[in-house]
Amino acid sequence: MDDATLIAQVQNGNEHANRFLIEKYKNLVWHMVLRMVDQTEDAEDLCQEIFLRVFKDIGKFRGESKLSTWIGTISYNMSVTYLRKKGKNIMVSVDDYLPVASDKPAVESADEAFDKSSMKKIVHRVIDSLPVQYRTVITLFYLEELSYKEIEEITGMPDGTIKSYLNRGRQAIREGVLQLVPDMRPVVNKEVIN
Repeated sequence: MDDATLIAQVQNGNEHANRFLIEKYKNLVWHMVLRMVDQTEDAEDLCQEIFLRVFKDIGKFRGESKLSTWIGTISYNMSVTYLRKKGKNIMVSVDDYLPVASDKPAVESADEAFDKSSMKKIVHRVIDSLPVQYRTVITLFYLEELSYKEIEEITGMPDGTIKSYLNRGRQAIREGVLQLVPDMRPVVNKEVIN
């Protein structure tokens, strides 16, 4: 079902269309919210609120962007509002970033670490430790495969800022992985970030 048909069906109160919209965009909303909010229970509640807002405001969608961009914008803005209400600063300087400080032991060797499952866990652990704006941009670009323009529309960040956050985020991921698994230097430079 294309977005125009989906929107019309949702506006007409079609419950099947509502479920389809949630199913189609739940990963986008979940990835964005969880990366920003960082608490599973709060993220679940916020995702529900976001979809309620989407259904309430669907008549305001003018089609000037993709539906995914519009839903992403709602998700981003509601997450920022949530963080501000909780008194959390969303604009953290890269100078404040310290690679993963964890009580979990580092992996013993590169051979032990570099199976896909282990590496994925390590990279996600490092991403979770990044400042919220880096997590958000990395999630939208790599997990949701959105373009710079779409990320700019969702977050309101200028194109240059997005590129800077991606670059700094990749560097921070590289450093964080190397802190956890120092033997990974040859592999990280070749496999993880590229």
